[in-house]
Amino acid sequence: MPSDIGDEPQDLAGLDIESRQIVIDTIGLVRKRLLPKEKILKLDKKEEFPEQIIRETLGPDIGLQLLFIPEQYGGLGGGARDSCAVTREMSRICLGVATAFFAIQLGADPIMFAGTEEQKQKWLGKICQGAVLVAYAVTEAEAGSNLAALKTRAEPVQNDAGQITGYLINGSKQFISNGGYADFITLLAMAPEGSTFFVMEKGMQGFHQGKGEEKHGIRASNTSPLTFTDVFVPVENLLGGVPGMGLKQANMVFGHTRLMVAAMGLGAGEAALDIVIDYAKKRIQFGSPLSEKQGYTHKLVIPHAVRIEAGSAYMDEQATRLDAGEKDLQVEGSIAKYFATEAGNKAADDAIQALGGYGYMAEYEVEKIKRDVKITCIYEGTSEIQQNIISTFRWRSTVKSKGNYYGAMAQEMEANHASFPEIGAETYAWAARTLNETIMFVHNNKLTKQQFIMFCLADMMTYVEIGISLARKAKRLVQETSSGAEKTVIMSRIFASEVAEVITRNAIKIVTGSGPAREGIPSSLEEKTGYGRFMASHSGLIQDMDAVADIMFGRK
Repeated sequence: MPSDIGDEPQDLAGLDIESRQIVIDTIGLVRKRLLPKEKILKLDKKEEFPEQIIRETLGPDIGLQLLFIPEQYGGLGGGARDSCAVTREMSRICLGVATAFFAIQLGADPIMFAGTEEQKQKWLGKICQGAVLVAYAVTEAEAGSNLAALKTRAEPVQNDAGQITGYLINGSKQFISNGGYADFITLLAMAPEGSTFFVMEKGMQGFHQGKGEEKHGIRASNTSPLTFTDVFVPVENLLGGVPGMGLKQANMVFGHTRLMVAAMGLGAGEAALDIVIDYAKKRIQFGSPLSEKQGYTHKLVIPHAVRIEAGSAYMDEQATRLDAGEKDLQVEGSIAKYFATEAGNKAADDAIQALGGYGYMAEYEVEKIKRDVKITCIYEGTSEIQQNIISTFRWRSTVKSKGNYYGAMAQEMEANHASFPEIGAETYAWAARTLNETIMFVHNNKLTKQQFIMFCLADMMTYVEIGISLARKAKRLVQETSSGAEKTVIMSRIFASEVAEVITRNAIKIVTGSGPAREGIPSSLEEKTGYGRFMASHSGLIQDMDAVADIMFGRK
């Protein structure tokens, strides 16, 4: 869970704080009773999908799947904040098991977003009863994240009166989580009108669920290919009742599901960090614990704790917006996923280094977490797909708003700096304005077709928006006089220095490495990326890292 979620508005969708905590506590009991460390390591070693354990968590005694089903269909009516919190907590236990649970929610999402009332009653009702595993069947071997290139076809079947009674499905899907065990799947196929979602049930003639893949990580999950040979799906299984709406529906799902993958990255990163912190307190080297060695903590611990806190602030902010009813948050979902999964992956990688030889041993778990968390940078759209989405849409927003998109963020941070100078807002304001000018430089010099330049912009955009969310959280906690305010405020300053590094490095890389003549670089952009501004952003950085280490290791 986030270190301090603060007070929440009362008019948001989802559970209240107390109800959400009950679900979190239930997951803790599941861990103790069904998924202790020894069991998790055994599942990983044997590459075993714990079908019975998963089904037990869906049964009447636990019913975790009820969280994401609306109340009118038999669920608890949890919102995005609830799904993020639960997904994050499960990912701290085992990312493979969390993937199986996430796949059920992912498979249900097209029904919730696109299904008719009758379809919701039928299929969501089955999920609530705890009798089914579900899979989301979209990915294909050649299409990947390009949903417009699907090769699985859905050909309409008509009766003698010319009425469509169903569709014949032919094709295949690859890398489908829960695919080998799913009782039904939500399938995206290309109908004559365009991509369309269908519900396909296990046992339908011509539907083959393949053997599970042997994987680098998340070995406690099932990942299987699916093939369809003249599978007849009745017309009532066409989600929404109107063909050709699948691409729009899938994009609606992405804004939500990519936030869930962000939660997975954060949860796995936290799990690795927890192991490191415990180890560092106990491991004595040269007469003192590793936790007292600045080189150890400031290289292998503090940067990851700060990034996880920053990613958490952004994820919570976007989940709150979803629960408030906002719809068009696909880019925010991409930013959350890109940053949080890369942060979790880096944290797990350094956790192995932090434990030395023990980190390489299966018994200490961090090597498993590293193998597991890497997939979060790949599924639901790779990090590079997210960079494409972020840079393209934020570039368009900047140009369309004539610079006001990031200009407004800069103004907000400047105002915050005046009242809360301790949260790093001044650096975030400078970063937003420098980003603005860099975007316009790229636009004016017609560099937007150079993919690597757009990737550099995506990193700048991501870090600025993540950092501003962390500053907002720090400000709120100060206003609430929260016990977690001090740590978050210091972390916001530390992260501001990292944002400054990303902004300066990438702006210089773009403007000097892209080829335009030097006289084409605006003098204001040269000034913003100068050494003086960069130095100011790092003022007191080491002392701030010392202070966070004191808090994290209980020295304060």
